[in-house]
Amino acid sequence: MKTLKIVLLSLIVLGLAFSFAYAKMHLPEERGKTLFNDTKFGGGTAGKSCNSCHPDGKGLEKSADKKEFGIMGKKQKGLEEAVNFCIEMALKGKAIDPKSKQMKDIVAYIKSLKGMKMDKETPKKK
Repeated sequence: MKTLKIVLLSLIVLGLAFSFAYAKMHLPEERGKTLFNDTKFGGGTAGKSCNSCHPDGKGLEKSADKKEFGIMGKKQKGLEEAVNFCIEMALKGKAIDPKSKQMKDIVAYIKSLKGMKMDKETPKKK
């Protein structure tokens, strides 16, 4: 009987662990990170991803608080507009709908970089 309780408890703990891991994979930030690393994002033809210019999100740590961006001498009003500018110019793709799930996911990922201290290796929380 004691062995059965241990086995059942172990299965419950294991099930919960997998549930949390599965749920984390499906957070907007995680989906956005996948898009950030996808060379086909936005139909890009340059063979680049967002990560090509911003390794591990470097340079985007303060983007969540900005209302206006200046990229390549052009002004963009809002993060969605800045993302689309980069898709068109750097990735050589087509702008995506600012209200789309993809845009919400990549914006969530970029906003998740807020407060990250970037060094030469990997992002770390302050």
